Amino acid sequence: MAKDEDRRRKWETTTSVPLVVLSMVFIVLYTVQVLTPEMAPGGTLALSITLFVIWLSFAVDYVVRLVLATDKGAFFRSTPLDLLSVLVPVFRPFLLLTRLRDIPYFRRRSGGSVRTTIIIYAALFVILFVYSIALAELAAERNAPGATITTFGDAIWWACVTMTTVGYGDYVPVTILGRTLAVVLMFGGVAILGVATATIVSFINEKIRPRAREREHDPAPGNDQDSH
Repeated sequence: MAKDEDRRRKWETTTSVPLVVLSMVFIVLYTVQVLTPEMAPGGTLALSITLFVIWLSFAVDYVVRLVLATDKGAFFRSTPLDLLSVLVPVFRPFLLLTRLRDIPYFRRRSGGSVRTTIIIYAALFVILFVYSIALAELAAERNAPGATITTFGDAIWWACVTMTTVGYGDYVPVTILGRTLAVVLMFGGVAILGVATATIVSFINEKIRPRAREREHDPAPGNDQDSH
């Protein structure tokens, strides 16, 4: 059991950087696939094969880590984003986030490093979340009858407005998939707000706590004077 767990950690450490690179390549190629639907058949085929090979690499990686995990139930429960990224195309750009945690720096547990990790994760999550949902929304909406989201600029604007719950109503999804993505975006916005709030509160508490301790240990004015 212990050997399998050691092998799993070694596997994750060895594959973390290559898979982060593959994640970034996947994002670029997925963008090209969505934004250039008029690509020549040969180019479309090559792009699809490359994306499939990258996806297969992550699927194999997930299976290997699951097989090597000592507690498979705990591994399954602790890696929902990994599995979701493998199963649902729109979430595959988030494979970048799932692999960042395998880089040694992001495994530190000190207060400062944990907060830095949360901030980096939150910022990347927001960027990838808005970007990938906008791409998927454009792919779902642009050819639908009565669609208002027909360009990537429209999709980005719609994603930002929806996630922040502003809701101008100038761009609205008309397809079932597009509306489903809108719901996902709304819940994601709530989660991001919660993480941001918790991080700010943690930072403020960390700054206030040492000063409070200093005041507790400082002698009150006049206590050091001799009594007469």
